[in-house]
Amino acid sequence: METTPDPVVRMLDEDEASRRLGIELLDHGPGTSVLRMTVTSAMVNGHRIAHGGYLFLFADTAFACACNSHGPVTVAAGADIDFVTPAYEGDVLVATARERTRFGRSGIYDVTVVRGDTVIAEFRGRSRTVRAPGRQPSPPPAD
Repeated sequence: METTPDPVVRMLDEDEASRRLGIELLDHGPGTSVLRMTVTSAMVNGHRIAHGGYLFLFADTAFACACNSHGPVTVAAGADIDFVTPAYEGDVLVATARERTRFGRSGIYDVTVVRGDTVIAEFRGRSRTVRAPGRQPSPPPAD
């Protein structure tokens, strides 16, 4: 008997951006996920702190895992992040995503990024389930 692949594991297996950053899935369930990432030298900015774009990507990946845990392909409709305290090269960060609510094809998810007991960032994502799962064709290159 063939089993349906876990939608979160399948999505992350195809997510080269997250894989290249060393993001690891620690745990997940319906509407939740927990991920880990170590800040590398390539992720720090000119102030020698973790670049906000990498922190956003990390939180966004946890959000994606939580909102895709229900099965249908779900994408971000929007997101906000508040940077609370800096992260530094070598820091091991954990992002925990939790579903706040789902309504129709939309949802709201909160993600907390921590280093140990210290909150690094708070992220809120708004999701939208798409009707047609699968890849959409890429537009032709512009002339």
